[in-house]
Amino acid sequence: VDTNRATTHTDLILRAHQKGVRHRLIHNASIINACGASGLQLYNFGEIVSIPFWTDSWKPNSFFDKICSNLKSGLHTLCLLDIKVKEQSMEAMMKGKVVYEPPRYMSANIASKQLLEIIQSKPVDSFPSDLINENSVIIALARIGCDDQTIKTCQLRHMLDIDMGQPLHSLIIPGKLHPIETEMMAIFAHSV
Repeated sequence: VDTNRATTHTDLILRAHQKGVRHRLIHNASIINACGASGLQLYNFGEIVSIPFWTDSWKPNSFFDKICSNLKSGLHTLCLLDIKVKEQSMEAMMKGKVVYEPPRYMSANIASKQLLEIIQSKPVDSFPSDLINENSVIIALARIGCDDQTIKTCQLRHMLDIDMGQPLHSLIIPGKLHPIETEMMAIFAHSV
């Protein structure tokens, strides 16, 4: 994890300092900076969003407003996709049992499907459809930093049918592109 990227990291350091506990930061690679493998310039990224798994009764979409805000400012959005590890089932919890569900990792396909559902459910006048729509070009990243990393550029609607392979996946919604970024995206273009 990139050090001090989240409030939790800083909070741990502050608490350690207040209690006189020595600490040391060890820097590591993370998707926050490894997403540069996409060819997009890191200083053109806006606020990072997390896309959670939806359930039948819980479909949060506040991340979509942040994506639109970034796009209005011409900025790219890195979308971190949900990871469910060591999650208990509601049924087991209600029975007082500790039973963990199998791990689940959101794929670029599921994230794209949820984005499309949000776009289709929004009233026409609630956001400019030229910001993001089913034809918007996105970048899907899988296993960045590994020997088998995969990067694909395609329209949002086409991501539903692209197999990015094993996790971990992330998405990038590009904002205003520099000509060099456009050239880099062409390298990863997925033909449909």
